[in-house]
Amino acid sequence: MKKNKTKNKITKYHKYSFFNIGTLLFGTIFIYMVITAFMYMTEKHVTVYEVMKGTITGNYRFQALSVRTEEVINATQSGSVRYFEREGGKTSAGSVVCAINETGAQEPVVIDDFMLSEEDAARLQNTIANFTINYKNSAFQKTYDLKAGVDGIISEVVEDSTGSDYVNVRNQCTAPDSGFVLYEIDGFENLTEDQITADMFDQTKYDATNLRSQKNVAAGRPLFKLVTEESWCLYFPLDQKLLTELADTEKIRFRFMKDNETFSAPFSVIHNGEESFGKISLDNSLVRYATDRFLEIELVMNKKSGLKIPSSAIVERTFYKIPEEYAIKNQDTDQEIVLKVETFAEDGSSEVKYITANVYSHDDHDYMIDAQLLHPGDFVQMEDSAKRMQIQEKEAQTLHGVYNINKGYAVFREITVIDENEEYCVVESNNIYGLAAYDYIVLNASEVTADQIVY
Repeated sequence: MKKNKTKNKITKYHKYSFFNIGTLLFGTIFIYMVITAFMYMTEKHVTVYEVMKGTITGNYRFQALSVRTEEVINATQSGSVRYFEREGGKTSAGSVVCAINETGAQEPVVIDDFMLSEEDAARLQNTIANFTINYKNSAFQKTYDLKAGVDGIISEVVEDSTGSDYVNVRNQCTAPDSGFVLYEIDGFENLTEDQITADMFDQTKYDATNLRSQKNVAAGRPLFKLVTEESWCLYFPLDQKLLTELADTEKIRFRFMKDNETFSAPFSVIHNGEESFGKISLDNSLVRYATDRFLEIELVMNKKSGLKIPSSAIVERTFYKIPEEYAIKNQDTDQEIVLKVETFAEDGSSEVKYITANVYSHDDHDYMIDAQLLHPGDFVQMEDSAKRMQIQEKEAQTLHGVYNINKGYAVFREITVIDENEEYCVVESNNIYGLAAYDYIVLNASEVTADQIVY
C-alpha cells in the first residue's frame, strides 16, 4: 500500500501599515468633532426666537379713578350706630339708613334663622379675594378695612334676617335725597376735574375710612355717604404715546376687569398743566360699581396684525443712504449692489475701487447700506459719469432692526413697528429686506454682533 503524503501549505498574509488613508480621514473627522464639541460647550449660546404672525395680546390697562356726585351725611347726635341699608344699594329720599343709640350701647340682635344667600356669599368672596390680590406688606393697615368690610356685609345680612321694623326705631337717620348708599369716605367726595393729578393714581398713597368700623359716632362726624346722580366719569393718566393715539377719539370701548363687562362710552382728553388724562363719561351702570373708587379697566382698541417679535430683539444700526443712480445693480439679486468708491490715504493719494454692499432698505430713490463700508470723506462715483457724491458723517441714519440667523450667522434685518407694548412689538411683513413668518432671530440683540456666527 502507498501512503498518501499531505503537503502543508502555509500562506503568508500581507501586513498593512496602521497609517493609511482611512485612518487619516477618520482621525481628521474625529479631531474636527472634538474641536467642534469643545467650541460648542465653551461658546456663549444665543437664545433663538421664531417669528410668528400675531397681534399684541392684552390692551392698555389702568386703575381708573371714579368721580361721582357725592354727598356726605353727618351725624346730628353722638352715640352708637346701627346701619340698616345695604352698601351700594339705591335708597329713596326719606328712607331710614341707620339709627343712633344716644346711650352708646349696642342693642343685642337675636337671630332665629341665619343663612347667607348666594349673592351675599359672592360679595364676601369678592371682598376677600380683592384684598388678597392687592395685599402688600407696606399697607398692612388695609387688613382693618377688610375686617370692616366683612363686618358690614354680615351686618346687612343680619338686618335682613331680623326683619327690623324701622318705624319703631328711635333716632332714625334718613337719606335727604335719593341715591346709592356708601359707607366709605376718602377725601375725593368733592373732587373736580381740574384738581386731578397723576399722584392720585398711586395706590400706595390711597387711604379710605370705612364708617361702619366705628363703634360710636360723634355729632357732626360723617355717618354715611350718598351718590345722588347716575352720571359719573372715569379718569386715567395718559402718556405721550397713548395721548397721540387717542387724540381724535370721541368714543371708546373698554372693559371692567371686575366683572368682565364691556361698554362703549364718550371719550375726551383733559389737560391739567403738563399732565394729561383720559375721561370716559357714563350715564348708567353705576349700580354695579358705586362701591369702588378705583376700577381696573382695559381699553379695547383695534390692534394691528403683523409679525410679533420681542422688544429685546430690536437693535439700532447706522447706515448711509445711497441714491439709485450711484448704485450698480446686481442682476441676480435685489439685496446687493456694487459701488464705485474713491478713497483717500493719509498721504493724500486716492484709490478707486468697487465694493459690494448688502442692501438693508430700499425705497423708490435710495438704498441703505452699512455705514462701516464707507468712511466720511469718501466719494461714491456714478458709473460712466463724472458725477460723484461725498460721504458725510452727519448724513448717517439709524434703522431699527433685528438679527436674522437663518443662515447660521447674524444678519441685520430692518423692521417697521406698527404696534407695541412693554414686551412685544408687531412689525410689518411682506418686505424683502425685512422679516418673514418662521424666520429665526436673536431673542436678545445685545448678545451678538453683526455677521457673528451663531451656535
